[in-house]
Order: sequence, then structure tokens, then C-alpha cells
Amino acid sequence: MSEKTTVLVEVRRGDIVESLHRGVIVAADPDGQVRARLGDPDFITSTRSTIKPFQALPLIASGAADHFGFTPREIAVTCASHDGEPIHTERVAGMLARIGLDESALRCGAHAPNSVSAARRLERDGESFNQLHNNCSGKHTGMLATAIHRGLPIEDYYQPDHPVQRAIISTFARFAAVDEDLPTAIDGCSAPTFGVPLVSIATAFARLASGEDAEAGAASRRVVEAMIAHPEMIGGTKGRFDTDLLRASRGKLICKIGAEAVYGVGVLPCERFPRGLGIAVKIEDGSYRGIGPAVVETLARLGVLDETELSTLAVYHRPTLTNRRDTVVGEVRAVFDIDFD
Repeated sequence: MSEKTTVLVEVRRGDIVESLHRGVIVAADPDGQVRARLGDPDFITSTRSTIKPFQALPLIASGAADHFGFTPREIAVTCASHDGEPIHTERVAGMLARIGLDESALRCGAHAPNSVSAARRLERDGESFNQLHNNCSGKHTGMLATAIHRGLPIEDYYQPDHPVQRAIISTFARFAAVDEDLPTAIDGCSAPTFGVPLVSIATAFARLASGEDAEAGAASRRVVEAMIAHPEMIGGTKGRFDTDLLRASRGKLICKIGAEAVYGVGVLPCERFPRGLGIAVKIEDGSYRGIGPAVVETLARLGVLDETELSTLAVYHRPTLTNRRDTVVGEVRAVFDIDFD
């Protein structure tokens, strides 16, 4: 069992503890100083989709977003792991048309909509899913728009050595306070993902939320504003943690989930955190079951969310277990304390 992690969440059936989820939590300020922690802040994890807000920054900083007239709602979908609902696919299709392309230009691959209702609608209408339904289609469209605006080839826009990806790597490395020569792997959508210490994800989100970056401060603020204004574009219209946390927090933070149970939060500057705060959470076994309880409990312990906001997130904070008769038989709950330094 890893000594770098600690038990964060337990699954209880009655008074019996059935399962435990170990992990790491790190909170950092924009300077990268650790302000709260459980487990090893230098625990290495893949960034996965937590970095989508950072992957969107070159779209804005390059001038591509303004050149193509992308709205805040459209900027939001470039940061999304969306459910493939019509509000997502129609928006992405419109963005592609505006840059002179269609779905075939994407290199993210196709999968059925994550939204059950959207998938059933396709089946009912005898339609097939395509790359627009991929949860990363907005991100890829933003990359294509950046390439076209800069006069770059688009066939290999997703490859790690393409100038668009190099710009993304450079941007994220600066926000995360890591070297650009960082470990790189291929994400599920074929774009690069990075291996970094968890504290680096926290630092990156702190800097994004603060808007202090000298090179991309204005772009950061536009990403933050878009995510807060259009939470339904980040996840979906029903049962998505990112979306519901954005709504419940009422402009206090931005957040982004990544596969294998990694999560990033950027708390905007406020009285308690004058320069903002970044929080990163990793569940060691990759189970999403532990993410909601761990993230919401952290935000509660650090005083980010009040009781009203917490009550609206109860289904994520302490989800219940039910049996086949819909009787509540247990719960999933956080079992840690964490204090701000």
C-alpha cells in the first residue's frame, strides 16, 4: 500500500466499512506554496481532462477565438468533457462550420454520448454517433481553430510536436511551474496528456483563477468567466459533478474533472484567499466514487462553500447506497480533516 497516499473516503454498509479509497489532496497558492495537504504533494499523476481549461488558453491568446467570433458559451465547450447532448454537439458543429471544417476534421474519435437521453434519442431516430459526441470534441475544435488562425497544417494538429500542442505544453508548464520537457502520454482523445506532481495541478489552477499570469492573464479571465457563466457546457444538463459544483458555488470557483479520478479546482480571489487558491485531488485507485466526497469535503473544510451550497451538493458529498428495493443501506463519505496553513 502506498505511503504517499492516505485514506480519504470510506464506503459503509450500515456500520460495516466495505471499501476504502486512498488518495492525495493538495492546496497551493499562485506561487506554488503548499497551503494544505493530505498525502504527498509530489505524488505523480496524469493530468487527463483537468487541463482542458489550459488547453483552451492558446485559442484565446492567439487571437483565434476573437477572429472566429467565438462566444463565451463556445469558449466554455472548448474546456468541456461534455455529455454529447444537442446543446454541445450543435454548438461544436457550428464552430467547425465557422472555421470552414466539419466533423471529419476532428481526430478525437467517436463514442456514444455520455448522456443516456442523448444516446437513446440517436437510437430512436436511427442515427449513428460521431466525433461530435466525443466529450472532447469542443477541445479539439479549439485546437483546429488555433491552427487555422495561425496558418498551420491541421492534419496533425493533435500530435505532440505540432505547434499548437507545443503552445499548450508551454502554457501549461508555465502555469504549473514545471519544465516544458515534462512526461507526455496520449489521452483517450489522442491529444497529449502530461505526468506532473499533484501540487503542480493545484498551482496551475491557482494561477488560472487568480488571472495573474503576465502572458495569458486576460485569456485566463475569459476562460474562468466562460466556465462560470455556462456550467452546462462543461459537463451536461443532468447529473454532472463539474456542472453542479460550478452552479452551487455561485462564481466562487472553477473546476474540472479528469479520467482516473483526478480533479482540479481554482478558487477565485476572495477575502479568505486574496490571491485565490488551487486544489488538486487524486483518488489512487482511479475510482470516481471517491471524487465527489473528497472534493466537496475539502471545499467545506477550507471554508470555500457555505452550508447552503453544501446542501445542494449532498448527492456528491455523501452519496447513499440503496438496495434493489430502493432502501438506503449505506453511504460513501469522506473521513479526513484538512486545515489551511
